[in-house]
Amino acid sequence: MLDEYNFSLLNYNTFGIDARCHHFMEYSSVEEAQEITILLNQEDMPLLILGGGSNLLLTGDYKGAVLHSAIKGIEVLREEGDDVLVRCGSGEIFDDVVAFCVEHQLYGAENLSIIPGEVGASAVQNIGAYGVEAKDIIDTIEAVEISTGEKWVINNEECCYSYRQSRFKHEWKDKFLITYVTYRLSRKFVPRLEYGNIRNQLDERGIATPTAQQLRDVIIGIRNAKLPDPKILGNAGSFFMNPIVDESKKKDLEGRFPNLRYFKVDGGYKIPAGWMIEQCGWKGKTLGAAGVYDKQALVLVNRGGATGEDVVRLMKKIQEDVKLKFDIEIYPEVNIR
Repeated sequence: MLDEYNFSLLNYNTFGIDARCHHFMEYSSVEEAQEITILLNQEDMPLLILGGGSNLLLTGDYKGAVLHSAIKGIEVLREEGDDVLVRCGSGEIFDDVVAFCVEHQLYGAENLSIIPGEVGASAVQNIGAYGVEAKDIIDTIEAVEISTGEKWVINNEECCYSYRQSRFKHEWKDKFLITYVTYRLSRKFVPRLEYGNIRNQLDERGIATPTAQQLRDVIIGIRNAKLPDPKILGNAGSFFMNPIVDESKKKDLEGRFPNLRYFKVDGGYKIPAGWMIEQCGWKGKTLGAAGVYDKQALVLVNRGGATGEDVVRLMKKIQEDVKLKFDIEIYPEVNIR
């Protein structure tokens, strides 16, 4: 178990913010996670349970304890008809799990290719892309309760998943250390091609009926073309959640913006936040050392030496402009601490 004080988080957040924490503790097994729950004291509060740091914006040094999983392992548990259960350590890179599944003809995760972050965070954040969300493949979550050290097994239904939401972000916040996530994949490949420009990219490659690997390759190509490498340009991927509006609001927007973009979803219509930000003229613009990526307006970037406060200032200005132009509130997907 790694247990250090005054620890640098520079390599634990993809925004590249140089901040430190009072106490850093990393567990590599269920037993070490239980040991941490015993060692924690009042000086370690508040807690920050950290994954790969790809959905995090630090606005300064963290005064409490940062807890991180280093539990590894990907194993096929069993098959249930066409379904296959795959148990993964919470510290595994999520895209390594997707690659494993595609390589072993286990289907359902391919649209989530190269979403940054770790397995544990996928269950907290309900990550999603191209018509698929983590909730669609999560079966159970294993965790250690911080207050008692007891082991829990939590079913998908208990997590109350919705768009980028779960109970882990609300009433269960700082309640559990996630140790393993078991995903339910399928032996039957049913490609989801209706989102983004997947079909166009397949057509350009002359692929009418893609394999899972071909679909994964296309999605990787699309994402790499519009998202910056955090090793070169600090960022946390999509910074804002896409707002969902009702039929009345959608019709109002169509009347004012003939080029309106939207997607029909459960509960209404999803308006792309990136499109609205671009319409407000922010794409490629900079405010101080923070800016909006020139290939995807949904991504805020660290131009070099930005602080978390620089990024927050840019975020607030964008929110103001979107509200003024569209009368829609947009909220960060990124965890701001």
